[in-house]
Amino acid sequence: MIWFLIFTFILYAILIIALTIGFYKVEEFRSKSNKEVTSFSVVIPFRNEAKNLPALLESISKINYSKELVEFILVDDDSSDDSVEIIDNYVSSQLKPLDCARGDIFVIKNKRISNSPKKDAITTAISKAKNNWILTTDADCIVPVNWLNSLDSFIQQRKPKMVVAPVNYKVENNFLEQFQLLDFMSMQGTTIGGFGIQFPFLCNGANFGYKKDEFLKLNGFEGNNNIASGDDIFLFEKFINADKKSVGYLKSKEAIVTTFPIKNWTDLINQRTRWAAKTSNFSSLKVKLIGVIVLLTNFFVVYYLAIKPVSFLFIPFAVKMMIDLFLLLPTIKFFGHKSSFFKWYIFASLLYPFFSLAVILKSIFFRYHWKGRRFKK
Repeated sequence: MIWFLIFTFILYAILIIALTIGFYKVEEFRSKSNKEVTSFSVVIPFRNEAKNLPALLESISKINYSKELVEFILVDDDSSDDSVEIIDNYVSSQLKPLDCARGDIFVIKNKRISNSPKKDAITTAISKAKNNWILTTDADCIVPVNWLNSLDSFIQQRKPKMVVAPVNYKVENNFLEQFQLLDFMSMQGTTIGGFGIQFPFLCNGANFGYKKDEFLKLNGFEGNNNIASGDDIFLFEKFINADKKSVGYLKSKEAIVTTFPIKNWTDLINQRTRWAAKTSNFSSLKVKLIGVIVLLTNFFVVYYLAIKPVSFLFIPFAVKMMIDLFLLLPTIKFFGHKSSFFKWYIFASLLYPFFSLAVILKSIFFRYHWKGRRFKK
């Protein structure tokens, strides 16, 4: 067992160090003052987001981009609160008089055709989108002022067919939110590092863009719309398999979309279970191997904490915590989080392997709830 532990941790260290090298290889993109040319259709599915929509709409109203080149399609996925009314009232009373870059903003109803409400919502919006570049974000997000400028500049310079861009958390100084920050920053660092080593395998639909004609050419979400989640990653896999060089990462602080952590442990477990439920459907064996390495590393931390003498039990935990810092430190710096995060780091790192294994087991054996609906794997 001890040799298997050592071998697993060596593989894990190699993985993290490689991703860290990749993180640094992806240069921070600097937008140029080019003429704005890219037309965007921004797709935002929502369901019962009355609390979050005002902040999103406010951020949309401040975007610095030609309003003739952008439309915002908000897709109502059977909301039972006053989300639609909030959008209508905000647009009519506050946005229309402003000479801002909101362009057209309107609400459409989701057309359900599969087991995945969000994929259906995006497909419904794309069928009505007038522009070739589709951007997706979430209703609980805030978009930055120069979001579209940076994307336009990146598209003009790099000529991609798909763009993956950064997502950040705005957190309070408490354990629940700082724990989520640890997890989320690890995923963001891994996403950037994967691009840097020429092996991109993660993305986030909260800041994601692609060409409509390429989406249609690849038959959209066909083949995975029986899976409730994965509106981003499975489409990302399709684009990667078709032409990896056409998928780019926009590493720019001006392009960072901000979202918020979950406010209670039950909802957090359901969210992470929803994310984990799709992993067994990844097509890449290499990606599955990475998942196995991470899973085994977390398992060994839990195993030795649970059964070994006090003199030994913290060694795997301490080793993993130090390995993780290689990638976590540059990621935290890029996303601008303060050093106060690290006062929570030991406690968050101690809980994380237990949390991770619990989420994986739940995703395999149990259903999960999200947005008032119950889903199976």
